[in-house]
Amino acid sequence: MTIQDTPNEPRLTSLSHGGGCGCKIAPAVLSEILRQTTAITLPEEVLVGADNADDAAVYRLNDSQALVATTDFFMPIVDDAFDFGRIAATNALSDVYAMGGRPIMALALVGMPINVLSQATIARVLEGGNAAAKEAGIPVVGGHSIDSVEAIYGLVALGLVHPDLVKKNVGARPGDVLVLGKPLGAGVMSAALKANELGGAAYAQMIATTTKLNTPGPELAELDGVHGLTDVTGFGLGGHLLEMLRGAGCSGRVDWASVPVMAGVRELAERGFITGASGRNWASYGAEVALSEGLSEIDRALLTDPQTSGGLMVACAPSALDGVLEIFRRHGFDGAGVVGEVTGESDTPHLTVG
Repeated sequence: MTIQDTPNEPRLTSLSHGGGCGCKIAPAVLSEILRQTTAITLPEEVLVGADNADDAAVYRLNDSQALVATTDFFMPIVDDAFDFGRIAATNALSDVYAMGGRPIMALALVGMPINVLSQATIARVLEGGNAAAKEAGIPVVGGHSIDSVEAIYGLVALGLVHPDLVKKNVGARPGDVLVLGKPLGAGVMSAALKANELGGAAYAQMIATTTKLNTPGPELAELDGVHGLTDVTGFGLGGHLLEMLRGAGCSGRVDWASVPVMAGVRELAERGFITGASGRNWASYGAEVALSEGLSEIDRALLTDPQTSGGLMVACAPSALDGVLEIFRRHGFDGAGVVGEVTGESDTPHLTVG
């Protein structure tokens, strides 16, 4: 299915070599780049920096407030300009929610090929971003724009959290259960859409999922027994879960049959609609994953499928599970459920999928 605002203009997805969080640099490549950078000494007010591959930075302002700061931007994952803006903004705000924060304002990051796209189309991208921010209850108060070969849009998102309620992606403990808030499949759907092979119902499902704000984050952070929190985006379920496990010094297990996947995604993957980012993800961390017999290359592709504006991943004590699921349900995440567990401490964290 192709939806675009101005039929005489090129499709937005045709202007990008990758789409959504599939544009991310592969985990192994990013790690090597960062390894070659010079470490800096951080002031004690920095509660979360870049050392743990967390979702956002956190800076203590006072005893009751800490600033959550993040940025996220990418190239089009859909052809409809308004939907592209909504998805990109929702995805950026997710990192604030994933730290347990509540967004307060945002700045827009805009790079557009101004000789290729009309001003009306570019304005629709910004309108989509503003709509997502309005739904989150915050303003987009400014930003920066450049003339770019590929269309790029995203936000600098800022939020507040109590310093004692910051939820890092490294707090998981042995015995914790793992809860996922949204189904997988955004990368597969984006590949099908780019090939003009995504039906209307599937497109609607993709938009509904990728534009749903991860608003349970702050309430989850306040719940006793929630130990770790992150969101699943460009590195796929496998990659972001491994980040949690490495940070906690633990291994984990995923019950693959319990992992939610959007309707029709497996069939699309079997038809070959798999992103290049999925393969790059597996090349980066596949050595740390043990796939049980019976799982196929399609299962592996879904495990590594890059999610755009994906769901929250929660590591919590079993005693907190009912509370976690109740929060998700109250915010409209009826499909949230347990997908695995943290199995124990390990010097060489790994993930078993079966």
